[in-house]
Formats: sequence, C-alpha cells, structure tokens
Amino acid sequence: MPPTAYHAPETIEQAVNLLSGDASARPLAGGTDLVVQIRSGRAAPGAIVDLKRIAKLREIRREGEGFAIGAAVPCTALKDNAALAAAWPGVVEAANLIGSVQVRNRATMAGNLCNASPAADSVPALVAAGATCIVVGPSGEREVSVEQIPAGPGATSLKSGEFVAEIRLPGPAKGGSDAYLRSIPRTEMDIAVVGAGASIALDGNGTCTAARISIGAAAPTVLLVEDAGKALVGTKLDDAAIDKMMEAVRAACNPIDDKRGTAEYRTAMAGILAKRVVQIACERAGGNS
Repeated sequence: MPPTAYHAPETIEQAVNLLSGDASARPLAGGTDLVVQIRSGRAAPGAIVDLKRIAKLREIRREGEGFAIGAAVPCTALKDNAALAAAWPGVVEAANLIGSVQVRNRATMAGNLCNASPAADSVPALVAAGATCIVVGPSGEREVSVEQIPAGPGATSLKSGEFVAEIRLPGPAKGGSDAYLRSIPRTEMDIAVVGAGASIALDGNGTCTAARISIGAAAPTVLLVEDAGKALVGTKLDDAAIDKMMEAVRAACNPIDDKRGTAEYRTAMAGILAKRVVQIACERAGGNS
C-alpha cells in the first residue's frame, strides 16, 4: 500500500509536528532504502515527511573545528567539500561506497544510519571518527553518539516523532586521520560482509595518542571496540600492539552465518580489516603531524 499522504515541510519544526502527529509517518532523507521497503511491502507508513526542502538539512557547514552534515546531504556532495574530505577521508570514502553513483546522488549518511543495517558502510567510519547526531523531536533537541542510534537490525533508539537532523564530526586531532575498508564478494555495488573503521592520532615520535576502532556486519549493530583502541594507545603500533588490537576486535564479534559469509569468516576478516585500516589511517596521520 502506498502512503496516504506526502508532506514536504520547509522547517524542522514543521517536520517534527508532522511526524509526531502520525505515529506511522516516516521521514525521508534520500529515500533509497525507504522507497524500496515500501514497494516491497516491508514498510507501510501512513505518511512520508520529505526532509529535502528544509534548507538547513541540505548543508555542510563548519561547526567550531568540526563539521555539521545535514540529514538531506547526499553522499556525493561530501567528496565535493574539500575541507571535509581532507579532515575525514575515511568517512567520505565510506559514504561513497554505498550503492551506485545514481544511488549516492540521493542517499544520505543519516538515512544509511537510520536504516540500521549492521552492514551500513558509512556507520563504522562515523563511529570511528567519534561522530554524534543531533536528534530533534517533540521533546526538543538532543545530541547522541552515532553508535547509540542503531538498536538492532532495522531498529533504532529514536523515539516517536524524532528524526536525525544532522551528523556532527569533531575536528580531527593533530597528527590524526581515519580510514574505512570492507570485504565484499564483488568489486563494487555490494553489501559489506564485514567492515572496519579506524581513527588514529600520532605524536611527533610516532606514538599513538588516540585510537577508535569500529566494526560492521559482525554483530547486530555496528560496534565501537574500545579495547581495540586501548591496545594501541601509548604504543608505536608494533606487532604486539596490533596483534592485541586484532584479538580485541575478534573477541567483540558476534556475527551470523548466512549465504554471504560464515560467522567464522566474518570474525577472522574483522581482525584483518582492522589491521589494514589502522595501517592506512596511520599513513595518513603521518602527514598531519
């Protein structure tokens, strides 16, 4: 059944009122997931609230030393922002692995996040970067970490009438950078069998001063593996530290077996990808010290 109503509000307040007035209403940022779900019968919203006419939600702006990315900003627009791409190359690369160019011209990171797939490409990169979300709703505005939004496959922690208005990335640390990698059966346009993101900061002597490691498609939600980051901080990323980090990543995995990959493969590959993204992030961080 198609939705019974379509709304295109021009302010955040109007969008909140529309969503809170109909419990079955769904926000639409890019629609690349939602439209498919409606057509396949997996979603049956009573109304669609299109966020793309809200000017603030179509912007990428500086927020202090960091960035604010509106919920309706398409993935392809991220790489056109030179400052954002230089500060967070892993986030921009991850968002531009989603689907095809045509899909990315509409798809958004906020939609990718709120679709709540454990295999979402942009989410591990955002988690590794320490990104937060500005969530708006009938009770006002709140800021929460990206990793707190997904509650399980296809489910979020958002309350009735709430939606993600923007994603905020902090300013990169001095000597810091990030990376994201995934394993897929094909060369492109596929869903991650497992993914990993890393954000690393190094001091002038090559000692790791900060590290955040995340994994996707290896548990019901994308995970921030805190023990993996702790294994690297204070080290020069020697083999022993990397091995300890990989062990922590594998210990955090709780994957499924399916036709795309076994739990054993996903667990093993999560550790390998984590090692690779740490290496890439460190190479990039060396140029930012």
